[in-house]
Amino acid sequence: MDISEVVKRSGVSASALRFYEEKGLIKPVGRRGIRRQFRSSVLERLALIALGRSAGFSLDEIVKMLGPDGEPQIDRQLLADKAEELDSSIRQLKSMRDGLRHAAVCSAPSHMECPKFRRLLGLAAAGVIGAYEEKKPLRKRKSK
Repeated sequence: MDISEVVKRSGVSASALRFYEEKGLIKPVGRRGIRRQFRSSVLERLALIALGRSAGFSLDEIVKMLGPDGEPQIDRQLLADKAEELDSSIRQLKSMRDGLRHAAVCSAPSHMECPKFRRLLGLAAAGVIGAYEEKKPLRKRKSK
């Protein structure tokens, strides 16, 4: 199937497909004229890439999970580590949500007088809670 059919069936843009090809995530089987040709199995591979991205894996991590023969070669420990990382993020987000809900209805004269709000401030200042994007660069994985 040509690249336009892959775009239509997968919802992945042609530029993303070309980028995935550069990264080694997908491989065309050839060209017909100027258009890249792919096996239909590329759709499953794109679905695996989408699943990995939605779980928070980087493209470099995903490359390592997708074997050259097209079969996934996923390190189970890497999956367990990612699940733990997600659990930690969920706990942090729940704490933030609960603190914000409390601050919205707190009867203290000002937020700065609210013990729960002050606790949130302290956690944020210590880097214990914060935006996912800000933390991401600090989470580099050790090479195995």
